[in-house]
Amino acid sequence: MNRRDFIQLVAKGTAALALTKGIGELLIRPADIHASSPKPARLVFLVDTYKCIGCGFCVKACKLENEVPFAANVSRTWVERYVVTKDRDVFADTPQEARNGFTSGRIDLGRGKFKDIPKENIAKAFFVPKLCNQCAKPSCVQVCPVGATYQTPDGVVMVDKKWCIGCGYCIMACPYGMRFFHPVTHSADKCNFCYHRITKNLPPACVQACPTGARKIGNILDPKDPVANIIMTRTVATHKPEYGTDPQIYFIGFSEEMR
Repeated sequence: MNRRDFIQLVAKGTAALALTKGIGELLIRPADIHASSPKPARLVFLVDTYKCIGCGFCVKACKLENEVPFAANVSRTWVERYVVTKDRDVFADTPQEARNGFTSGRIDLGRGKFKDIPKENIAKAFFVPKLCNQCAKPSCVQVCPVGATYQTPDGVVMVDKKWCIGCGYCIMACPYGMRFFHPVTHSADKCNFCYHRITKNLPPACVQACPTGARKIGNILDPKDPVANIIMTRTVATHKPEYGTDPQIYFIGFSEEMR
């Protein structure tokens, strides 16, 4: 979109505002603003489950950076623990999104119930960081009736809290359960790669806080990008690609037990 087209678009919005009552200050959708800039990249995320130690530093950093109350049982990112027994039983938990790490070997089954698994009966155990998949074909964007959920030219799915009406359609549409209602703003919320940071050449808060380098962000369109190089040359997988949303979070050490 050039300058002339942008001015015409704003003019049309202003005219519509003058003729229609009850619209308030809405002149142009967030997606229209982002569409006016060229497509610079395709941002992706890489999670190395072999390196994740379940410390919860990423969750703490995310909550602090993005103003999600620490005590609230919702989070833009979390860490799941998986324990597979020799009998092939699979147990998974994420107590309080793992914001305090995993301080007990007991599996939290929910509703105050726990399970102790003898070490000699454990076939394997691992941690999996989770966050919004920043899908290339996001179902959440399709269902938002007001355009509050939109996609930037570099592929990041955003939520404009000023536009969000709290209908919850996007939360229900996400097949990965990555969205939630923010307990303070009462609008839809989720990971956005710390967009306010990455647009200033700063890493996402979780990436900066990870002590083992289990989380990385990169540009899949740049052949010189180290993350793109890993994705192109190593064995990686995405979570439930059968949903057809084309998720852009890639996992090293992806295990079939992941939910």
